[in-house]
Amino acid sequence: MNRLLLCFSSFVLLVSSLAAERPNILFIASDDMRPQLGCYGDTTVKSPNLDALAKRGMVFKNSYVQQALCSPSRISMLSGRYPATTEIFEIGRTLRTTMPDITTMPQHFKNNGYQTRSLGKIYHVGIDDDASWTVPAWHSKMPRTSAATQEGVKKFIEDAKAKGITLPQKGKGSRNSAIPAFESVDCGDDDLLDGDTAANAIAQLKEHAKNPAQPFFLAVGFANPHVPWISPKKYWDLYDPAKFTLASNEYLPKDAPDFAATSGADFFWYRDVPQVTGDKLPETFKRQCLHGYYAAISYVDAQVGRLLATLDETGLAKNTIIVFWSDHGYYMGEHTWWGAKHNNYEGATNNCLIIATPDQKTAGQSTTALAQSVDLAPTLTELCGLPTHTGFQGRSLKPVLDDPNAKVNDAAFSWYPKGAGHLGVAMRTDKWRYVEWTKPGAETVRELYNMVQDPQNNQNVAAKPEHEKVIQALGKRLREKFPVQKFKAPPEAVRGKKRKK
Repeated sequence: MNRLLLCFSSFVLLVSSLAAERPNILFIASDDMRPQLGCYGDTTVKSPNLDALAKRGMVFKNSYVQQALCSPSRISMLSGRYPATTEIFEIGRTLRTTMPDITTMPQHFKNNGYQTRSLGKIYHVGIDDDASWTVPAWHSKMPRTSAATQEGVKKFIEDAKAKGITLPQKGKGSRNSAIPAFESVDCGDDDLLDGDTAANAIAQLKEHAKNPAQPFFLAVGFANPHVPWISPKKYWDLYDPAKFTLASNEYLPKDAPDFAATSGADFFWYRDVPQVTGDKLPETFKRQCLHGYYAAISYVDAQVGRLLATLDETGLAKNTIIVFWSDHGYYMGEHTWWGAKHNNYEGATNNCLIIATPDQKTAGQSTTALAQSVDLAPTLTELCGLPTHTGFQGRSLKPVLDDPNAKVNDAAFSWYPKGAGHLGVAMRTDKWRYVEWTKPGAETVRELYNMVQDPQNNQNVAAKPEHEKVIQALGKRLREKFPVQKFKAPPEAVRGKKRKK
């Protein structure tokens, strides 16, 4: 009996020792932030803290999400599965609706001795996954808007109620109609939602520092720079809108299918937004929108800086892997689209990804190696020495972290449902963006963009005879990876399902 107790005690000590040696994870997510930071080469945006993070780690310039829509993108990343596997292509259903027994990335960490926590928007708000976290996800109760806007929304709702009007949950006429698309608020960081999220994350990091033997996976999600672009005034004061450069391609992708060359209309649901096509917006208004977007990025950047400072102050930085990730790209005037994503083009699917490990030998470098959001699960699993998980469908990016010239993917894949039943999958290679649109009973529709000559996807060249062999070769590669039967568009009832509050 004593020998059994001794063996058990030794086992517990061994497990505890291994846990103590495993690095922590600080996973930071930003909503609707396209790769428009100083470390990505942008000379207008003020992002000193994210640029400092880039100096600690590696910037992935060719990182792609698996769908340019918040909830499906986050579900794909957190599950480590492609949307073709999760079958979640819309905002509404939880992951376990389609995969009840799945083990997610944070759940895999929890199962291997990590304390996992979610603060802010990690999964989509209202569409969380309790099994992923040690304790239920936390969300700030602080507002995103000014007190005056909050009062305006309250009055808008009361007036509608008095008139017997039932407001739609989203779209024109919803409560968003009382919220401006952009707003400068004279307040402190913590008076708005993202600052409060950062404050609570700082408190959590300090708690973790008291017990360094317990490894953690802390996910911190910021709501900005998702429209509405609302942030404290001091971040607006960083910019002169007269110096902004407007998009040079304010036209739809040429020769693209009509149903594919569209984006979301969310931006036009907000107060005071002129109801015209994006290219017809007044220039002054466009500059105001860019002003709001830049300020929102800088607001997030400052919160990231607070988290990094806490890691340094507590000593946690010595054993913490930091990931900064955005859930997709964004359009700010390109192709006439404002405050939008919702398609399979480069601007929607190319996202921010920065990974920094303690004592990283390649710190401060960037890579053009293709990366996917589904790669994060196997990457962090390997970096932390956890057992591999066969359910994860991506590939570890560790070889790239060790050598920016290494490659682990020959293509990156993204999905989007469009039109009446079309489901498109895009395959991004070093040279091409190839898209196939399938629909039951309909002929396959294709798009092709030369990423060397046309990085913004302005001209679809799929119909050009000289590209016939390229189309055949790319189509074959795509089908070898994802057979036709995997392309199932969500039922109409699901696509139209209302989002949970």
